[in-house]
Amino acid sequence: MVKKMKTVDIYVKNNIYQHIEVLKTNRNKRYKSREFFVEGVRNINAAIENGWHIKSLIYGEEKLSDWAKNILRTTSTEVNYRLFNQLITGLSNKSDASELLAIVEMREDNELVKTLEISDTTFIVLFDRPSNKGNLGTLIRSCDAFGVNLLILTGHAVDLYDPDVISASMGSFFNLKVVRLTDNNSLAKIMDKAKMEQVDFKIVGTTAHHAESIDSVDLSLPMMLMVGNETMGLNKTYKALCDKLCTIPMDVNANASSFNVSCAASIVMYEVIRQRRVYEIRDIDTGESIS
Repeated sequence: MVKKMKTVDIYVKNNIYQHIEVLKTNRNKRYKSREFFVEGVRNINAAIENGWHIKSLIYGEEKLSDWAKNILRTTSTEVNYRLFNQLITGLSNKSDASELLAIVEMREDNELVKTLEISDTTFIVLFDRPSNKGNLGTLIRSCDAFGVNLLILTGHAVDLYDPDVISASMGSFFNLKVVRLTDNNSLAKIMDKAKMEQVDFKIVGTTAHHAESIDSVDLSLPMMLMVGNETMGLNKTYKALCDKLCTIPMDVNANASSFNVSCAASIVMYEVIRQRRVYEIRDIDTGESIS
């Protein structure tokens, strides 16, 4: 039985309320306090189920659903906040204010990298300088769906912990290992480790320009998929690191010249999984596909 949590009642926009409010909008404040704002049933459930540390739960004066009551009763927190005078409507991003909000502690990037295990099925995705919150959230969701082991964010990018990113991920944010790397040395260590433990480990980059089609590149090996910025694509440094550059074939009569980055990444990730499934069911004796 979880012990009853401390609850603080808030009637005006005091310092506590302002701190919660600023976690939604101020990137620097989030990282200074090492905590971030979470809204939505799916996201809160996913955070709890995946063992994230919930520092506080926030709710209003209205009658709560059985779900909210159960979360409050069974989730260990440091302190909870009950907001009066409709203050919760100012925190919620929804037209109908959420009945339950959460403040969650950030995880350490270094610890996530340390726990990364490299195997013959390892699948890492790198997103270079993502500039759109919705694209990043959608890519996180796709990485989760396709069993990616680690998502790496590089360069000057939108904030991983922005509420819009978390919302767009539809709960997948809390089920996927995501790290932010500020320098190429950290990335080099990950790649060196991967290639040392798996000699077949490959780095594959995506490009909208002429390159090998994704269905002609062997994606069944342990690998890192590099995806470029929405406007500028993959930078030259990362392209040079790639063993292969691949592209998604498009209809010759198409007016579109490229895909949305999260859409493109999802297509390539599906091809990775498709090839691996075909590889897994090859005949043991002949090596031929029996799919």
